[in-house]
Amino acid sequence: MTTFLIVDDHHAFRKQARALLESEGLAVVGEAADGQSALDAVQALRPDVVVLDIGLPDIDGFAVAERLAGVAQPPDVVLISSREATTYGSRLDASPAVGFVQKDDLSAAALAQLLAGRCNWGRP
Repeated sequence: MTTFLIVDDHHAFRKQARALLESEGLAVVGEAADGQSALDAVQALRPDVVVLDIGLPDIDGFAVAERLAGVAQPPDVVLISSREATTYGSRLDASPAVGFVQKDDLSAAALAQLLAGRCNWGRP
């Protein structure tokens, strides 16, 4: 089964996102509130996918995604934000992340669409 780590500096959003994704059958193995905690959690938990907020207090999500791309067996990264993708322009295209989802649109289906063919969703 594909495992997920949720990274966002707002506790309420992490709690809501975790409940939503788990209710849709996804395995959330952890949460992190900032960039450094995300890097540490990836090393400890080895998730398949990191759902990563762009606007973090210490290291922005783009920098975290770059660092994660350099680790052994890097997870897939899906960037999220409350802002629209157009806000970030070419930074999204230059990122090693597999895609972007606006927070209001976060769902198992949205993640599946971005990760199609990359993950074993544990479903027939």
